[in-house]
Amino acid sequence: MPDALTLTVSLRGTREVRDNCQLFRLAGLLDAFSEPTFRKVLEKYVEESPKNFVLDLSQIDFIDSSGLGALVQLVKKVQNSGGTLQIVTNPRVTQTVKLVRLEQFLSLQPSVDIALENLKKS
Repeated sequence: MPDALTLTVSLRGTREVRDNCQLFRLAGLLDAFSEPTFRKVLEKYVEESPKNFVLDLSQIDFIDSSGLGALVQLVKKVQNSGGTLQIVTNPRVTQTVKLVRLEQFLSLQPSVDIALENLKKS
């Protein structure tokens, strides 16, 4: 059963360990207001096992540049600790990420199942 994450009023989420990865499901707004809490909470888990992350942002209604910056930092931290990070998006998040040409770097995926399959291959 997923554990609820303590984030902000505008950003909610859960964490569960599944198939050799940590699966985070987030909903709401990933913006300048919620970004510091998002970063602090997720970076805490980078040191834990398993090292692979799947970040499900398919229920995110809005992401801004500070949210994108937090994702870039999180990818770097996960990679530095020997893991990988897959990000599941929705059209709105994908559009924002493509505006800044980060879709390759952030490993955008259309669904959690595809992201989990990719982890099995790596």
